[in-house]
Amino acid sequence: MEGSEVRGLLRPFLLLLIFERPGHGYELIERLEGLGAEDVEPAHVYRVLRGLERKRLVASSWVPSDSGPARRRYELTPDGAAELESWMGRLARLGQVLERCLGRWGKVSQASLPAPLNGGPARSGGRSPVIVRP
Repeated sequence: MEGSEVRGLLRPFLLLLIFERPGHGYELIERLEGLGAEDVEPAHVYRVLRGLERKRLVASSWVPSDSGPARRRYELTPDGAAELESWMGRLARLGQVLERCLGRWGKVSQASLPAPLNGGPARSGGRSPVIVRP
C-alpha cells in the first residue's frame, strides 16, 4: 500500500511495531514496509510518534549510537499497550467487513463487469446492464 493509503493506520501500525520491539524512528519506518506500508513520508511518521508520546502511549529516550549521533528510541507504555489492544479489536472487525466486501466483489465482478474492468469479454450472466443516469 502506498503511504497515502495507510496514513490513518500509522498509529496502530507504529504501536504494534514498538510493542514487538522498541526502536528509533528510522528503524520503525523501515519496519513499516513489513506491514505493507511502503512510501510512507518520514515526516508524517515522526509527527505520529510525537503525538503518541504527547498522549503518553509511547515513551522515548536518547540512546547513544556506535555509528553516529544519539537516537531517540521509542518504547510502549502500559497505556500504549491498552490502546494497541483496542486498535487490534477494531481492525479485526474491519478485516471481517473487508473480507465480506471482497468476497462479494469476487463473485459479482467476474460475472457482470464490462470487458475493460475485468479484462475479458463483457458477460452479463443473462442480466440486462444497469444504466445509472443523474
